[in-house]
Amino acid sequence: MALINVSGVSLGYEGKPIVTDLNFSVNKGDYLCIVGENGSGKSTLMKTLLGQKHVLSGKIEFSDGLKQNEIGYLPQQTEVQKDFPASVKEVVLSGCLNSCGLRPIYSKEQKKQAAEIMEKLGISDLAKKCYRELSGGQQQRVLLARALCATKKLLVLDEPVAGLDPVVTKNLYRLISDINKEGITVIMVSHDIHAAIEFASHILHIGNKPLFFGTKEDYKNTDGCHCFICDGGHEHD
Repeated sequence: MALINVSGVSLGYEGKPIVTDLNFSVNKGDYLCIVGENGSGKSTLMKTLLGQKHVLSGKIEFSDGLKQNEIGYLPQQTEVQKDFPASVKEVVLSGCLNSCGLRPIYSKEQKKQAAEIMEKLGISDLAKKCYRELSGGQQQRVLLARALCATKKLLVLDEPVAGLDPVVTKNLYRLISDINKEGITVIMVSHDIHAAIEFASHILHIGNKPLFFGTKEDYKNTDGCHCFICDGGHEHD
């Protein structure tokens, strides 16, 4: 059974659909990239998967014991978030809060896990630094570490490289790819169709109606892919 199965789903606001009849599945170990034009419903879909919005119709099912509060989420950053006055270690550890129950006290195991994740992402030396003093690329690594503290199964990333320079962008994409190869399923919204085709295993291209869902190899041969590449794929949701 798929880790996530989406059947006949319609999404929208105040009862007005943005996208209808959405059908796709995500299996353990997949790297799904969601692409589409401005207003196509990409971010709405992400919020729905996270339980922040309800479907207008249809069904989203989770399996393998996955709960919505066990999904690691890296949202688009706002200016307020970029100016957050906490240490790197505090931000990363906050990813463990959902598993702390009613007592927000971090266990030795959680502190060890956070330290190991920071080491893996190359930010251990930043642990005591203030988050808002970091570069954009460093901040994204910190937020990725926080998301990894929240999950052992699924990462949901909403345009994680927005605003980063090309070198930092490439390094972050490779880091996410390495995490996926270690067994964590990845769902990522991206306006970068070239990166999606390079790194993802599957593509979901949505518009007012679903345009494509399948492997990236099959997507490369579609008219939708060719048109999106010609347009630059730089629209935002």
